[in-house]
Amino acid sequence: MGIAVYLIPATPVYVRAALMPVHIYSGLFIFTSVIATALMGITEKLIFGLKNPAYKDTPPEAVLVNVLGLLIAAFGGLVLWIATRPSWKRPREEIAQTVSNNSTSPEDIKLGTAMTTRSDQESSLETRRRNGKA
Repeated sequence: MGIAVYLIPATPVYVRAALMPVHIYSGLFIFTSVIATALMGITEKLIFGLKNPAYKDTPPEAVLVNVLGLLIAAFGGLVLWIATRPSWKRPREEIAQTVSNNSTSPEDIKLGTAMTTRSDQESSLETRRRNGKA
């Protein structure tokens, strides 16, 4: 679906916008499935691989794999948290500019994606005035 909708330039923007939530959350579902598979795989290998001492006796290998499992789970949770937060998403104006901008030169890309707010421009002007460069 992603290749057909997002890589073919003839796809209308409204179709891309309508399918974006499905695209995002199906990707997050696949990522979550990969994390769960990794956790189950290392746990299964450890449980059935340790015979002497047994897993229930918590040898150093068991502690290492449990810490690794916690780190994998924390990484997965952090990625899911970042991907679902609106503050981490690209601004809508930048998306509209990059979709409507069909040029491929680096200068045009820099100009199309550069976004300065009025407060940023005013603060840089004030800084130049203080330094005597305005």
